[in-house]
Amino acid sequence: MFTGIITDIGTLEQIDHAGDVTLTIRCGYELAEVAIGASIACAGVCLTVTSKDLERGCFTVDASAETLSKTNLGEWEPGRRINLERALRVGDELGGHIVSGHADGVVTVVSTAREGDSLRVVLDAPEALARFIAPKGSVTLDGCSLTVNAVDGARFDINLIPHTQGETTLGALEPGMRLNLEIDVLARYVARLAQSAA
Repeated sequence: MFTGIITDIGTLEQIDHAGDVTLTIRCGYELAEVAIGASIACAGVCLTVTSKDLERGCFTVDASAETLSKTNLGEWEPGRRINLERALRVGDELGGHIVSGHADGVVTVVSTAREGDSLRVVLDAPEALARFIAPKGSVTLDGCSLTVNAVDGARFDINLIPHTQGETTLGALEPGMRLNLEIDVLARYVARLAQSAA
């Protein structure tokens, strides 16, 4: 489990396509403290650490075909900056919202506009996921826990304060960019209960 509070920005160093896709990511974490088999959310996608290179400050993760089909990982190229979050530990502060790291799909940036020091971002969601997005509800975009401002059909917008712009990759958003979306787990279960009761 995660909180959607980014704790590091990594850089994609290498991609290997033998079998599953293997990604090598350089990070600022003290990797001696990260176990093989540990979970790290990479742009909001929960991936398992399969190896690490302490000298280079890199770790590797594998992405299956299912992961590639639901996320933007298949578009990644070396040099890409990646929002990272280590798994929540018992007793940690839950600063964002409960995030599983299981991306539901991909949203597309429609527009960005400055509002004071903040950045308002309008996004298009897949039709199948739009019903789970509600005004003042939570979403996770590329691993960041964010509050939805408004919803209009499959289109919604969020606001990025200066801190979020500076401490995540979202400060560099431009129209056409695609982000991993995880809907709020509570919205998922409420919808399922409502469906079962119908």
